[in-house]
Amino acid sequence: MTATAPHFGPSPIRRPLTAAALLAVLISVLFGMVLAGASPASAHAALTGSDPQDGAVVATAPEEVALTFSEQIAVSDDSIRVLDPSGERADTGAPRELTDGGPVRYGVALHSGLPDGTYTVAWQAVSADSHPVSGAFTFSIGAPSDTTVALPSNEAGGGLVGTLYGIARYAAYAGFILLAGGSAFVLACWRRGAGERPLQRLVVRGWITLTAATLVMLLLRNPYTGSGKLADAFDLDGLQAVLDTKPGAALVSRLLLLGASALFVAVLFGAYAKREDEKEKQDLTFGLTVGGAVLAIGIAGTWALAEHASTGLQPGVAMPVDVAHLLAVAAWLGGLAALLVALYRTPHITADAVRRFSRVAFGSVVVLAATGLYQSWRQVGSWSALTGTWYGQLLLVKVGLVAAILAVAWFSRRWTGRLVDGAVDGSVETAADASGDGSVDTAADAPVDASVGTRGTGGTDVAALAGTAEATEVSEAAKAAEVPGVAEVPDAAANDPERAAQLARQRAALTATRNKRVRDADTERSGLRRSVLMEAGVAVVLLAVTTVLTNTEPGRTEEEAARGNTAATAPVAGGQVNLSLPFDTGGQNGKGTVRLDISPARSGANDVHLWIDGPDGPMDVPEVKLAFTLESKDIGPLPVVPDRLAPGHWTASDVQIPMAGDWKLAVTVRTSDIDQTTIDENVKIG
Repeated sequence: MTATAPHFGPSPIRRPLTAAALLAVLISVLFGMVLAGASPASAHAALTGSDPQDGAVVATAPEEVALTFSEQIAVSDDSIRVLDPSGERADTGAPRELTDGGPVRYGVALHSGLPDGTYTVAWQAVSADSHPVSGAFTFSIGAPSDTTVALPSNEAGGGLVGTLYGIARYAAYAGFILLAGGSAFVLACWRRGAGERPLQRLVVRGWITLTAATLVMLLLRNPYTGSGKLADAFDLDGLQAVLDTKPGAALVSRLLLLGASALFVAVLFGAYAKREDEKEKQDLTFGLTVGGAVLAIGIAGTWALAEHASTGLQPGVAMPVDVAHLLAVAAWLGGLAALLVALYRTPHITADAVRRFSRVAFGSVVVLAATGLYQSWRQVGSWSALTGTWYGQLLLVKVGLVAAILAVAWFSRRWTGRLVDGAVDGSVETAADASGDGSVDTAADAPVDASVGTRGTGGTDVAALAGTAEATEVSEAAKAAEVPGVAEVPDAAANDPERAAQLARQRAALTATRNKRVRDADTERSGLRRSVLMEAGVAVVLLAVTTVLTNTEPGRTEEEAARGNTAATAPVAGGQVNLSLPFDTGGQNGKGTVRLDISPARSGANDVHLWIDGPDGPMDVPEVKLAFTLESKDIGPLPVVPDRLAPGHWTASDVQIPMAGDWKLAVTVRTSDIDQTTIDENVKIG
C-alpha cells in the first residue's frame, strides 16, 4: 500500500514527499549508471550464428549444419531438422554438441551427395531459463531453387498450450503473493487478524491457487516445450522426461514446499488464532515467523532456480536477488490485498495495524527498487535495448505502473495519517510502542470503529454508531422489532421454518445496512479504503505485465541475436565464413561479385576458396589478392595470394591466422592492366 516513509513529525504530508523524492532520484541515478556500464550477457537462448549462414549459397554440400546459441540449451533427437527442397529429411539423425569449451554449438550431419537447391533448417530447443525457443532459416547448395517447405510461423510455446501455460504462470504468482503476503500481514501487522474469516479465506485461496497452478504447469510442461498439443499433457513418458529437467524438478519442489505450507496455514489460523496466553502466543509467533520465512524463501527459490536468474550474467548473485525481489513483491502487494479485505470485510482493523503495514510497504519498495535495478541491468543492459526491444518496452510499462501505485499510495498515506491522528485515546500509540510487538492484548488492538472517534459528515460519531459487540446485538434486536412481522412470537417462527428463514434474511439485511451506514460515516476509513482499492487494481495489471516479462526474451539477448543474424561471419568457434562482396573496378567488364569461403575460420591453418561471378557466370580475372589485418593488435596486413584452380575459382591452403579476433579482410581484384579495386570486410575468426 503506502510506499512512503511513515511520518514522525506533526505533519503527515511533508515527510512522505521528501522520502518519495529521494527514492525517485536514487532510482534515476542508479538506472543510468547500471545501463551505461553494462557488459554483454545472455539469458533466454537465441540463435547467434549458423554454418552455413541464413541465405548463404555454398558451392558444395557441407558435411553438417551447425548452430550457435547465446546460452546452453536442452536438445532432443528432432531439435535440428534439415529438409531438402521436396521436404524430405536431409540430416542423418540426432544433433551432437560441438561446444568444445567455446560458445554453445550443436550440429547435425547431412547425407552425402545432396543435390543442388534450397534447404531449410528448422530447430527447436529449451533454453537454460526454461523457455522454449525455435526458429528456421534456409541456405542453398550451388544455386537457390524453389522449395515446398514452408517456414513455421508460430514460435515454440505458443498456441492454446502457450496461452494456458501463461495463465497458470500468472495464477502461480498471484497465489504466492496472497499466501506469503497475507500471512506476513497477519504476523507483522495485525495478529488479531488470524481469527478473522475474510483474511483466513484470502490466504487459503492463495495456497489453493498456487498449488493448482503448479500442478497445471507441471502437466503442460511437456506440450509447452515440445509438440504444442494439449493432449500430450497426459503423456506419462513426457511427464517423466519433464521431471528429469531443471524446471520440472523446481515445480515438484514447489509442490513439496506447499505441502509444508498447508501445515503452517493450519497452525496460523487454528492454534495461533485461539491462543490466549500472551507468553505462549509470543513463542508461537516467533516459530511461525521463522518457519513461514523459510517456506517463503524456498517457494520463491523455485522460480529463481529455473528461470532468467539461473543463467546468464552472475547467476550466483542474480538468484538471491530474484528471491528477495519476489518476497518484497509478496510483502507489498499481498499485504495490500490483505489490508483491502480487512478494510472492507472486518470491522475490527486497527489504525495501528495500518500504520505497521505502511512501514512494511515502504521497506518492500526500497528492496524492490534495488533488486529491480539490478535485474534491469542484467536483462536489458543498454539504452537501445530499453527502448528498441519488446522486453525493454514492457519494462518501461512496468516502471510506469509502479510509479502509479506509488502516487496512489501517497494519498493512502495521507488517509493513514488522519486515521492515526484522529484516535481519541492517546494511549493507543503509546501502548503499541511500549509493547513493541503489537500484542493483541494492547490498547492498539481496539477496533478502528470503536477506538478512533472520528466524525463523519454531519458530525456523526462513528464510535457511537459502531459500539461494542454487545451493543450491536442489542441494536440489531431493536431494529428487528421495528420491522413489521419480525418481532412476532418466537414460538410461531420456530414452528414455521419458512418464516424463520425470512426473519433471518431480514435481520441480515438490517445488519448489512447498519454496517454500511457506519462505514460510510467514517470519512477517513472510507477514503483509505478507496485509495487502497485503486492500488490493488493497478497491482493486478502490474502482475500481468510482470508475468509477460518472465516469458519474454530479454533485451540483451534480442540485440545479441540481431547482431549475430546480421553479421557476415560464421560462429567464432569455427565452421566456415561465407562472404559475398560486389565490386566494380571502373573499367570495361569490371563489375562482378566475389564469393569467398574461409574454413574452419579459427586461429591456425585455414583453407580459402574464392569465386568471381560476372553478369553472365564465372568471371576470369588476371589477379586476385587477399590481406588480413588485426588492427586491435597491430598485426598485419598478412598477404595471401590464392592459386587459380579453374576459370573464376581461386584457392589457398594452409593460410595461417595467428590469433582469434575481428580481422579486416581486404580483397583486391584486377580486371585489366590498369583497372583494379579493393573491397574491405570485417570477419570474426574464433
